[in-house]
Amino acid sequence: MMPLPSSFTLTAETGRSSACLHLVGELDHNTGDTLVERAGQCLTEQPGLHDLHLDCAELTFCDSIGVSSLLMIHRRTTAHSVRLHVDNQPPFLRRLLDITGIQQLFAQPRAARQAE
Repeated sequence: MMPLPSSFTLTAETGRSSACLHLVGELDHNTGDTLVERAGQCLTEQPGLHDLHLDCAELTFCDSIGVSSLLMIHRRTTAHSVRLHVDNQPPFLRRLLDITGIQQLFAQPRAARQAE
């Protein structure tokens, strides 16, 4: 695995049927491939995976390559029948996903579903 630029860190927590990748920093052309690769590892290394969470609470930036990375991960999780959650979206990311029309691709947190 390639070393991550200092502007981005990625840590993982895994359970029996779920995994959570914590994203910190900038998701862009330098870091998108690393995220896609790590998400792919979760899918292949955890055959009983039902939910993959991307915790974006500490994400500070996302460009078009970052959005493309999220879409690639969505395609892969869908092919494995795994729900992809983009959790704790900062306002800029929520707006970006709304503007691009892809927000509905990502599973909503339980609290948001109950409010509807």
